[in-house]
Formats: sequence, C-alpha cells, structure tokens
Amino acid sequence: MILHRISRQFQNPKLHSLYPKLFSSSSISFSKLKEYDFSPPEHLSVKPNSINPDVYDNPKPKRQKPLYKPPSTLDTTDFKPLHSDLPFDFRFSYTESSPDVRPIGLREPKYSPFGPSRIDRVWTGVCAPVIDPIVKSVDDGNEEAVNLEEKRKKLRDDILGEPLSDAERKILVDKCQRVRTKRQINLGRDGFTHNILNDIHNNWKTCEAVRIRCLGVPTVDMKNVWNQLEDKTSGKIIYKHGGLLVLYRGRHYKPKERPVIPVMLWRPHEPIYPRLIRSTIDGLTIDETKEMRKRGLSVPALAKLEKNGYYGNLVPMVRDAFLTEEMVRIDCKGLNKSDYKKMGYKLRDLVPCILVTFKKEQIVIWRGRNYRAPEPGQFVNDDNSFDDLVGGSSHTVEEDGSSSNDYESSSSEDELLSSDSKLFAPPTR
Repeated sequence: MILHRISRQFQNPKLHSLYPKLFSSSSISFSKLKEYDFSPPEHLSVKPNSINPDVYDNPKPKRQKPLYKPPSTLDTTDFKPLHSDLPFDFRFSYTESSPDVRPIGLREPKYSPFGPSRIDRVWTGVCAPVIDPIVKSVDDGNEEAVNLEEKRKKLRDDILGEPLSDAERKILVDKCQRVRTKRQINLGRDGFTHNILNDIHNNWKTCEAVRIRCLGVPTVDMKNVWNQLEDKTSGKIIYKHGGLLVLYRGRHYKPKERPVIPVMLWRPHEPIYPRLIRSTIDGLTIDETKEMRKRGLSVPALAKLEKNGYYGNLVPMVRDAFLTEEMVRIDCKGLNKSDYKKMGYKLRDLVPCILVTFKKEQIVIWRGRNYRAPEPGQFVNDDNSFDDLVGGSSHTVEEDGSSSNDYESSSSEDELLSSDSKLFAPPTR
C-alpha cells in the first residue's frame, strides 16, 4: 500500500504545476555563465567558419612508415665500385693459399665474392689482383710488382715508426691479457682470411694492440702466419706464445685514415689443384707402392691429433722421428678431410717428406731413399716463439721451466686456457 501511494504521487500532474522549476529541462541545460554575458577573448575564440566538420567526423589515417628493405647485393644502380690502395692481391685466405701454386681448373663459374661490380678489381677465380692481368704486359708487370713491394715496405715503415722499448711492449701485452679485456680475434681452420684483416683494423680503432688466437691447420706453419699478418696489416707482432699473438698497430697509425678494405660477402669455391697422392710414388713400382701403403697403416702412430688443436710442434716431431724411423703415421680421426690433406701438404714442404696415403683418416709419410739427416743447427729456433721479440727478451714467460718447443702435437681448449692464464699472470714483486 505504501509503495502504491508513492508511485501515484509521482504520476500526479498537480505536483508538476506546483514545482515547475524542479522539472524543467531549460534550467539544467543552460550554463549560468550566459546570465553574466561572458564572452571568451579573441585569441581563444574559434571561428565557426574555420571549423571543418568533416575533419572530426572522418579523420585522415596516419601515414605509415614504409617497411625496411635490406640492400641487395645484386642492386648496383646507385652503387659506385670501391677503390682500395692496398698494394697486394685480395685472396680469401692469405695463409692457406699461395700465389706460386696455380690451379688446374675451377669447380664453378668464377664470380666475385665481393658482389657484382663492388670493387674495381677483376676476380680471376682465385684472387683479385692489384694489377689487371688483362692490361699488363710482361715487362710492365715486373716493374709494377717491384714498385708495389717498395710501396708496401715504405708504408709499413712510416706507420710503425721507432721500435718499442721493453717497458712499452710489456704495458701493451699487459693490456691484452685475458683478465683485462675480452677483445680477441680467433684465427681458425681457414687461416688469415680477408675479412679478418678488416676485423683487425676495426679493433685498432680503440686499442693499440689486439690479441689473436690461432688454432687448427694454420698452426702447422706459424712462421707463415706471422709473416702474413705483419705483411698485410703493416703491423708488428710484439708477443708470441704458441698460438697466442699480440699484434701492434704502430706509432703513427691513424684510425681515420685506415685503408679501404672491401668485405667479402660470401666464400668463393675452392679451385681444383693437382692430386697430392698419385698411383705410384716416384722411384717405386706399383707393387712396391701398394706394399708401402699397407705397411704404413700398420706403423705405430706418432701422434693423435685433436680437432681445432695447436699443431705448432708437429714438424719438429716428424723431423726427429725420421732420424730412427723410415715411415711415420699421424692419426687424424675426427678431423675434416680437407684439414688433414692441407696438413699433409704443409708437412711435405716443411719437413720435407713424401706423402704415401690419406686412407682411414691417417697421414702416412715416407722420408725417401736418399734421405739425409739435417745438419746440426739447420732447423734450430724454427718454431721458437720468442726469437723475434722487440728488445730480445721473453720477460718471464717460461716461469714453470717448461720449454716452448716441447713435443705436444695437440692440446685441448682447457690446456690452452690454462696456459693463457699462466702466460698473462701479473708480475711478481
């Protein structure tokens, strides 16, 4: 009953007549500012003619940013070929390829690994020579080669300046130790490649010396690695210990005037070279060659090589083994086929010796019939890591009494890390 009465009171029209202001909508909708004749200032007033109702009703969509399109190596429309003044031929690897060895063919049609029309040098399938092989003649080519050699030597002497003192060298080596910096360049199975040359100059922007760690096949001939690094970078190796090097950029090196080094975009195909193992060994018949190969595979292994190890002491090991043995076998199980073939090629030239077979992942070499033992002092300091230091001192590298020429054909990564930490230990007072 109470609810019914209340609802009827709200429906009664007499209440509306008594309280007209309470139920009027005009009193609520209009603002009280109009009663005081308020008008905004001119700089805040909006002209009705300037208002475009379509803008508020249908706003224009925002202009979307175009999607990123990476540059294509095949697009040469807006690209000018680079010109480099480096006085040597560009190769994929400077340590694992030799300009004296000519291939007998190419596996694929030759194309430039720098990209089409990226540099102003012609790619011959093996290298990009600094002297155009089509334009040059025989006489002019020899003169230009001599001039380039003189230019390279002069450029290196100007950058290096005066030799470092022992104190300066120790300071630079101390800055490159493992506990001080993580900056390091790894030189692996491909050796000193062209792109590593660019990485070295990038590191030289902020530091005077850079640490280089060498592992794998190039460590068989470390002298070649040292010579190529100093020759192509115009720097100086101020510290050597096994596979660890410290490369100094020189006193007068200017990072803003660094040479133009085009980067290789992909790896070129390896050309076809003559076979290392032939059907018969020189001076032997077919039956004698077969018998020697069977006997060579049964000879006790001189060393067991690990993958990506340090093989710097392998050559003196083989030379010493040839003093008492006629044939030597090196176990290469687990290594890539191309790796132990390159190692056999290096041993053939460095020992020297005759390659017998590569079967069953083994390197079997023969010293030959007319073998002569090396004369005393012929190969002394051939693998010495401290014979070329500035100042001629090794500053307590071999504190534990171990020699750098100990016969260790391979070493694991942990052994190298421990030797590195011992090598770069702070000096004792």
